[in-house]
This record gives sequence, C-alpha cells and structure tokens, in this order.
Amino acid sequence: MNDKLKVPDDKRHLFSQPLGELISGSREETIPMVKSKIQKLKIEGEKFFFYIVGDIVAQDFLANELLRTHIKLCIIDEKTQRKKINVTNTEFFEEILTLKNPKGTISEKSWDILEKIVFSDKRTLLKITDGEEDLLVLPLISLLPLNNERIDFVFYGQPPITDSKQNIPEGIIMVQVNRKVKITVNRFLKFMDKIK
Repeated sequence: MNDKLKVPDDKRHLFSQPLGELISGSREETIPMVKSKIQKLKIEGEKFFFYIVGDIVAQDFLANELLRTHIKLCIIDEKTQRKKINVTNTEFFEEILTLKNPKGTISEKSWDILEKIVFSDKRTLLKITDGEEDLLVLPLISLLPLNNERIDFVFYGQPPITDSKQNIPEGIIMVQVNRKVKITVNRFLKFMDKIK
C-alpha cells in the first residue's frame, strides 16, 4: 500500500472498536489471563510470535518470563496518556529502530520499516520518536503473512471508551492474525484518507 494515511474525522469511532478478543481488566488482572491462554496453546503444541503495540503492554509482556520468550516486535512511543514512560528490559531486543509517525496517521515510511521487521529474524524494538504508535496495528496486521507453521498474535492496549455507541472497558486486545482479521483491517485501511 505504502501511502500516508489519516483517519477521517467522521469515521474516528470505527477505529476504536477492538480488532480481536478484548481481555478486560486492570494490568494486574489481564496479564495472568493472557498467560493462561498461552499456556493452553503451548500444551496443544502450537508455535507462535507476539507483536506488541503500546508501551504498557510491552512493559508487562517484557516483565513476564513466559510471555517475553515469544515477543518478535514491540512498538512503543515512550508515552502513556501523554506522560513519559520508560520501557525496561530493552536489552532483550537484537535491534532497535526508530520511526516518525505523526498522531492520527500511518506514515509512508512505516510500511517499509514494518515489512522489513516482519520478514527479519531479529527481535525488534521500534521506537516512535515523533508522534504515536496506535494506528500501526493496522499496517502490521496487513503485512503479516498467513503462516501454517505458527500463529501470529498482535497485542495492544485498550483504554476505557465511554463516549462511543457502546462502552468499551480497559484491557488488552489479543488479535490472532488470520484471513478474516486481515480482510477487516484492509477494509479499515481503505476507509482512511490518503494524504501528502
């Protein structure tokens, strides 16, 4: 796709809807629930990679021994609710890349850098140095290939939303990347405005 995209103001509410399963609760509640789901998958013998978008989720996954072992990528902007945050355990990553991604957009360069990361063998930390990471969930899912040998999961934080048609509690969104999710994401990308 490789276009610079922006969320249209009249469709902003659509982009707040969870793309996958909402595991609702506080940080202390959600991480054990995610861990339990992954332990069940491990028993079933599945292989998987985790792609994390957001500082709080990245921090919590990096702090958990079981979850950390499956991380392929974390995308952070070192802010949460406009406050500075330091993500620890960054020595875990084999490469650290930076990207500018203005608020409310998917930058043109993000497509190339995410594609490079997706097809790399390295564990990567992508730091957004100017802007924010939220919308990068969309090109990431769009670019992830469907893989028969493993399951790819994208995790991102869900802030509580009380001003949309339906209230959404806080938690973590767990997206299993499959054909259906990719179709939904590509539809969202088509809703967005191309900008120069």
